[in-house]
Amino acid sequence: MAAWMSTWLVIALRLRKPPNPRLPTWLLNSLWLFALIVQGASLILTWTNNQNGFIDFFAALSVVLWLTCFLLFLAQLTRPLENLGLLIIPFIPPTLLGSYFLPTNSASLNLDNGLGIHIFTSLLAYSMLTLAALHSMLLGLQIRQLHDHKPNILVRALPPLQDMESLLFKVIALGWVLLTLSLASGFVYLDDLFAQHVAHKTILSIVAWTVFAVLLYGHWQYGWRGKQAIRWTLVGFFILMLAFFGSKFVLEYLKQP
Repeated sequence: MAAWMSTWLVIALRLRKPPNPRLPTWLLNSLWLFALIVQGASLILTWTNNQNGFIDFFAALSVVLWLTCFLLFLAQLTRPLENLGLLIIPFIPPTLLGSYFLPTNSASLNLDNGLGIHIFTSLLAYSMLTLAALHSMLLGLQIRQLHDHKPNILVRALPPLQDMESLLFKVIALGWVLLTLSLASGFVYLDDLFAQHVAHKTILSIVAWTVFAVLLYGHWQYGWRGKQAIRWTLVGFFILMLAFFGSKFVLEYLKQP
C-alpha cells in the first residue's frame, strides 16, 4: 500500500504550478513499476497457494485494479495520461485491506478446462472498460472547464480535447472486443450461463455489451461524441460492474449462511 500511496503522491505533486520544481518522470515511473511488481507478486502468491485457483470478490477486484493500473502505466509512457492514476489508485488500499480483513470461503475453481480463458478475458475486459470510464470522467471535466474558460491545472495537463475523445473510443473498442471474447468463451466453456446463480450476471453483461456496441455504432455512423459518449460509457460501465462485482458481493457477503 505504501508504494501505491507514494505513487499517488508523486502524481499529485507533479501538478504543482511553476516555479515549484516538477518531480522527475523517472521517479514516477520507478515508483509505479515497483508498486505493480509488489502487488503482482502478492496476487501470484495468493493464486499459487490455492492449487485450483479461486476468484472471490476482493481477489477479483484486486486483479482488475492491478490490470487497470498496468494498462494506464503503459499508456502514460507515451501520452500525458498519468493523472488518471489520481482516480484509480485510491481504490487499491481499501481493496487490499478488504481482502485481508473480509475473506470469503469461495469455492475453488479448476482452470484447466478452459474456464481460465473466460476468467482472464473477463478481467481484461473489466480493466479496459474501467480505464474507459475513468477516461470519460476526465473528459467530462475537461469539456466543462473548457466551456467555462476556466481550466484548472489538472485539465491543462491533459492532451487536447480531440485527442482525448479519440483515445476514449479506442479504449472502448478494445474493451468491447475483450468483452465479446469473454461472453463467447463463457458460452463455450461454462455449462449453463443462465443457471440461477449466474443468470443475472450473464444478462447484465449482455446488456452492457449492447450499450457499448450501440455507442461504438453511434460514434461511427452518427459521430456521437462529447457528453453523449460520456453518458453511454458510464452507463455501460455501471451495468458491467453491477453484473460482476455486484453479483459477487451479494452472493459472497449477503447470502452467506
